Amino acid sequence: MAAGGGGDRGSPEAELRRGFKTLAVTRPDPSAAVYEVRLNRPTRLNALSPDAFAEIPRAMALLDRAPAARAVVLSAAGPHFCAGIELGSPGSPATAPSGDPAPAAAEGLRRAILEMQAALTAIERCRKPVVAAVHGACVGGGVEVVAACDIRCCSKDATFVLREVDMAIVADLGALQRLPRIVGYGNAADLALTGRKITAMEAKEMGLVTRVFNSKQELDAGVAKIAKEISEKSAWAVMGTKAVLLRSRDITVEQGLEHVATWNAAMLRSNDLEEAIQAFLEKRKPVFSKL
Repeated sequence: MAAGGGGDRGSPEAELRRGFKTLAVTRPDPSAAVYEVRLNRPTRLNALSPDAFAEIPRAMALLDRAPAARAVVLSAAGPHFCAGIELGSPGSPATAPSGDPAPAAAEGLRRAILEMQAALTAIERCRKPVVAAVHGACVGGGVEVVAACDIRCCSKDATFVLREVDMAIVADLGALQRLPRIVGYGNAADLALTGRKITAMEAKEMGLVTRVFNSKQELDAGVAKIAKEISEKSAWAVMGTKAVLLRSRDITVEQGLEHVATWNAAMLRSNDLEEAIQAFLEKRKPVFSKL
C-alpha cells in the first residue's frame, strides 16, 4: 500500500501502511482512533514464525507512537487464533540442540528465546491498551500472546491450551510469569503442568478472559465497541492507567500508591481533567486533547 503524501511520509501511520508479511494492520473505522492488528497466516493457523516475532514489536512500537491510535485490537484471520510457535523456528522444540549442547549453541538458543520474549513483551509495553479477540484454537505461544494483552475476550468456540509440557519443554515466552497474575497460581499450574485444553467458559471462570461472545461476528463487533469506548476517553488518563496497573502488578501496594501519586501529581494539571469536569456539568460528551 502507498506510504502517503509528503507531510505524512515517515510518520508512524505511514509506516504502518507499508504492510507486513505476517500481520494485517488496519484502521477499520476511520472515525475511531482504533487500529486492528490481525495475525494473518491463516493457512499456517497463524503459527508464530521468525517474521511474526520481528513484525509484532515493530507494529506495537509504531502504534505506541501513532497519534491516531488510542486503542488496539489484536485478532486473527482464518478459523483459529494461533497454533503456537511454528516448528522449525528458532527456539522451537524442532530446532533445540539435542544432547549436551556446546556453550555457544546454548547461548545462541538463549538469545533467540530472549528475542521472542521481547517481541511479546512489546504488546504489554505498548502504551495504548490492547484488547485480544480470540476465536478457535489458541495454543502455546498463542496463549502467551494474549497473556501480554490488557483485556482478553473470546468467542464461544475458543479453546486454550499450553502444550509445552507435552513437548518436553518449559513454556518460555511469558505464560508462566503472566498467567499466575491473571488467573492465580493454582489455575496457572493446572494449565501448565497438565497441558489440558480448556473451553471459553472455563477460561472466563478462571479470569483468563473477561467476556465470551456467541460467535466470531459478535466477538468482532463487541471488541470493536470496547476498543472504541476506550479510545474516546482521555488518552493521557488511559495510558496512565495502563502504566500504573502494570507497575503496581510487580511492586508492593505501598510502592504502587506512591507511584500513582507521582504520576497524578504531573498529569492532573492536564486540560483533559478540566474538560471532563466541564462536560459532566454541561451534560455533554467531553472533547479530549489530541496526543
